[in-house]
Amino acid sequence: MTSYVIEADGGSRGNPGPAGYGAVVRDAADGQVLAEAAEAIGVATNNVAEYRGLIAGLTAVLGVGGEGAEVAVRMDSKLVIEQMAGRWKIKNEGLRPLALEAGALARRLRVVEWTWIPREHNKHADRLANEAMDAAAKGLTWKAGGTHDTGAPGSVPAAAVPAARTPAPVVEQTDLLDAGAIAELSAPTASVAAAQQRSKGTGWAPPTRVATSLLLLRHGETPLSVERRFSGLGDAELTANGLAQAAAAADRLSREPYRPDVIVSSPLKRARQTAEAVAQRTGLDVEIDEDLREADFGAWEGHTFTEVQREWPAELAAWLAGPDAAPPGGESFATAARRVQAAGERLVERYEGKTVLVVSHVTPIKMLLRDALTAPLGALYRMHLDLACLSLIEYYADGPAVVKSFNDTAHLR
Repeated sequence: MTSYVIEADGGSRGNPGPAGYGAVVRDAADGQVLAEAAEAIGVATNNVAEYRGLIAGLTAVLGVGGEGAEVAVRMDSKLVIEQMAGRWKIKNEGLRPLALEAGALARRLRVVEWTWIPREHNKHADRLANEAMDAAAKGLTWKAGGTHDTGAPGSVPAAAVPAARTPAPVVEQTDLLDAGAIAELSAPTASVAAAQQRSKGTGWAPPTRVATSLLLLRHGETPLSVERRFSGLGDAELTANGLAQAAAAADRLSREPYRPDVIVSSPLKRARQTAEAVAQRTGLDVEIDEDLREADFGAWEGHTFTEVQREWPAELAAWLAGPDAAPPGGESFATAARRVQAAGERLVERYEGKTVLVVSHVTPIKMLLRDALTAPLGALYRMHLDLACLSLIEYYADGPAVVKSFNDTAHLR
């Protein structure tokens, strides 16, 4: 039976920007908090901060339970969880030393599971990370017990057992239409303004209102979509109507308030043709990201739903029942979700503050929208996206992702 649960998180206000982490150790039996850790770590990326949170949690549980303790690790970072579980390769060499350090700590324990959890289920660790970053922005250091010491950010014990702790107040996001509005909820007091002035030049700054926007464009019509056939990795071209849909989308996207800074496309021809129509109107180049391809429908490729139901009734029923089931020889939605989430995280990190047009397919676009909404994978079955539709997600460094539009086809009317 699992003895301890680690919940860890990290964040960066700018990615890279002022960063911090938080970690909690709980008794697995009753959920009691046994230890907390938090630290501001200077300028870093989200992924670095998340790994630092994991390392702090593993260090803390060793202090509580000792060598060989049975532990479950829960984080809302899909990248860290999948890499530590050995299911994803570590492609960013900057993260490799942190992963090795975390792995060495984990080998001193008995980690029974690495589990991804939605962001809303990781609020305690997230709050600690934000407390540490908030304290550093004021020239203070986070300290267990709800108080802060003056001094340089980053000098905090790896873990602390809470006594009668009164958590620092957390500002709740009240307007999800503008996640950056948290910066304007109240004017800074004189002491806070002075602290911010003292920290000028260190990388610490008030929250940003600049969003990184992903404009999600589904490709235009193909012969397979006309006949409502499964269309995955097959390389169908656009029909004449599909080319007209792509041109209409390009016309809209070449004007304000859109005007993307970057165009990134799936490698499949129907998406590339749609992206190239926009590129011709905007003068931009088209980048290709393999992870934005459609799901692989395996043996079902090119078949209608009725044909699949007739030939593979059991497999279809399983596929409709849950995202872990895959078509014969194909890819499950759960597997597709991991690669698409990785692609989205790369784009948001690489093009901070820019508008990125992502030209892709039904499944990847639904995956990105679902992740922004922190909805379960089953939400895929409750979404509908028309051909050549536009959706918009805005990502804020100091707040949640916000879905601003969904399945917009105004340009096709």
